[in-house]
Amino acid sequence: MSKILIITNHSYMFYRFRLELVQELMKNHEVVLSMPFVGHEDDFRAMGIRCINTDLDRRSINPKKDLKLFRTYQKLIKREKPDLVITYSIKPNIYGGVACSLAGVPYCANVQGLGSAFERKGLAQLVTLLYRIAFRKVRTVFFENRVDAVEFQKMIGLPAEKQTILNGAGIDMDKYPYMDYPANETNRFLYIGRIMKEKGIDELFDAAQRLQADGENFIIDMVGFFEDEYKDRVEEMEHKGIVIFHGFKEDPRPYYALTDCVVLPSYHEGMSNVLLEAATTGRPVITSRIHGCMEAVDEGKSGYLCEPRDADSLYDAMKKFIDLSREERKAMGLSGRDLIEERFQKSKVVNDTIAALRL
Repeated sequence: MSKILIITNHSYMFYRFRLELVQELMKNHEVVLSMPFVGHEDDFRAMGIRCINTDLDRRSINPKKDLKLFRTYQKLIKREKPDLVITYSIKPNIYGGVACSLAGVPYCANVQGLGSAFERKGLAQLVTLLYRIAFRKVRTVFFENRVDAVEFQKMIGLPAEKQTILNGAGIDMDKYPYMDYPANETNRFLYIGRIMKEKGIDELFDAAQRLQADGENFIIDMVGFFEDEYKDRVEEMEHKGIVIFHGFKEDPRPYYALTDCVVLPSYHEGMSNVLLEAATTGRPVITSRIHGCMEAVDEGKSGYLCEPRDADSLYDAMKKFIDLSREERKAMGLSGRDLIEERFQKSKVVNDTIAALRL
């Protein structure tokens, strides 16, 4: 039985979105996971998977820390002697990819969006160079939308034959069944995710304050962690009666059930799992006109698109939604579920991934 080593940066998120892929791989291969333990590692172990706690600072750009991580991956690959390595997210992709290349071990990588690293000029140049080195011998790189694949082809010369484009991580429609549309007296918008600038939080708060000034009857439920810089702003929005902050919740489904519409004004996404989950449960969405978001929306039928980094455009979309009847909103939600069923079935994404691994 061949051994597959998977290197990722977050045990909780990997369990949430890649569990079905791991289960399929386990049918014919030994699977080992290397990742920081931040939740669900015991669930993986209960499945019979050997898990290795690997220290990784996702947001640090400290060269000493990154060199230490690279050496950790070198030792890991030498010790485990995997037949194939699969990496997820920027640091495992780069440092795990280089370690595999030097060791002569086949590897595949996953780019889940370009991320904020490519928005800072000096850092973007460094990351581009590192990716060019890391992907020289890669078997295939998985992308969650076609535009990211094109960008990588331009930036590092990644040939088309080494690209595999998936519809995100896919969604298990049995885990996220259709939920009856609510009959709320107050319009409830829902934001799920990290509360940070790159997710469009400034624009969301600006648009919400305009809606409140208009006298609109609404609330925004917010589920997730906030960056320290947003602590005071979130508390201010709560004090004004605009936001209810729920903190991080492991199961988002009760919040989808309560909401009228999910809002995600992000600056960049690989493929937003929140939008897939929302649409699958039958909820309209408002999101940015960017790749990684717009693929999950049939504009005007299952939701509305707004211009990224544009509070006025977001305000217009939210106001337009508030003016809809309950029946119009319900029809939007049903249209979104049909879209997910057509394009984003989890089983198809898993099968496409395994086929591209060439095991």
